[in-house]
Amino acid sequence: MGNPHKCPVYWDRILINASQVTNPPIDPLREPMETRTFLGSRGVGIERDENGRIKENLPPQIELALPMLFSAMSYGSISYNAHEALVMAAEKLGTCYNTGEGGLHKNFYRYGKNTIVQVASGRFGVHSDYLNTGAAIEIKMGQGAKPGIGGHLPGSKMAGDIAKTRMVPEGSDAISPAPHHDIYSIEDLRQLVSSLKEATGYKKPVIIKVAAVHNIAAIASGIARTGADILAIDGFRGGTGAAPTRIRDNVGIPIELALAAVDSQLRREGIRGNISIIAGGSIRSSADVVKAIALGADAVYVATAAMLALGCHLCRTCQLGRCNWGIATQRPDLVKRLSAEEGCRRLVNLFSAWNHEIKEMMGAMGINSIEALRGNRLMLRGIGMNAKELEILGIGHAGE
Repeated sequence: MGNPHKCPVYWDRILINASQVTNPPIDPLREPMETRTFLGSRGVGIERDENGRIKENLPPQIELALPMLFSAMSYGSISYNAHEALVMAAEKLGTCYNTGEGGLHKNFYRYGKNTIVQVASGRFGVHSDYLNTGAAIEIKMGQGAKPGIGGHLPGSKMAGDIAKTRMVPEGSDAISPAPHHDIYSIEDLRQLVSSLKEATGYKKPVIIKVAAVHNIAAIASGIARTGADILAIDGFRGGTGAAPTRIRDNVGIPIELALAAVDSQLRREGIRGNISIIAGGSIRSSADVVKAIALGADAVYVATAAMLALGCHLCRTCQLGRCNWGIATQRPDLVKRLSAEEGCRRLVNLFSAWNHEIKEMMGAMGINSIEALRGNRLMLRGIGMNAKELEILGIGHAGE
């Protein structure tokens, strides 16, 4: 796609269709509204217990109190205080935060049930205890802000606990290759999924994160057959501050189109229930969350909005390590500007407010549960879109 400032922003051109007669509105203050979300395969296996009776064997899942998670931001790229704020907020909210590819600081192992641990191409900080600590494991294949390229944490940030956590010598650059050098096919990816499940006793759901690209529907179809439980799709408007400008502005596709295409493809193949979908990349408001779920997502990843709640001013020079707000820096004099407790309070306020607004919008549609909203594109309408865009999104024009 072209420059994002010139590219159409589909969220702003999708309207939420409030019902009037067929689904009377619901008052969220008086009626129960369910936003609890389960992520993982919906498939059910059959087993027999010790008495020979048939019992259901549900695959591993994550239970979230609300359909939003904090997206991957690694220790080293952001400060210890920022990570502490995120993981404390995740625990209070009943959701999860993602470690990113920098490993997990030993002080945060106690928050394991609210942590998604990531395995990226550099394998930084990956070991048995790390894998078994998290509520889920995410294999990072790609990132929306920089599809097709790897990561780089400068050696100036690689000191002390960061180097120890990442298992990288102090002062060395941490280079994440663009590809996983052991994955060049869906079969290779399936082998890694199986290995991670075996290493964790088949008790952890496995997420595969990919960037939104032109053939994302075919990619998702393959991923759904690898044994992974969750697919995370990251749109090109992801806000990684250190992404090269030309890559960030010109590579990848919007999450709205990718999400709709993937959900439709998996439904056509009859395998939508095999895998959950998390959408990320420019989820800027509670309305974006509602629209994403109606387009087929089970939950959404939120990163930039969370950073703004912490005090980020979108300078987009995160790689320099001179963040005045104590977020994307390791300098002690700057890190102390961010209070983990205050940051946690702000993050809890953000997600709590969004969750309340989600309930209000669901009430206006006459829906009282996230499950009834998921993939329900009848609740959406488009404005200012051409026929092809409406066809991909699977929604009607606002005049219909």
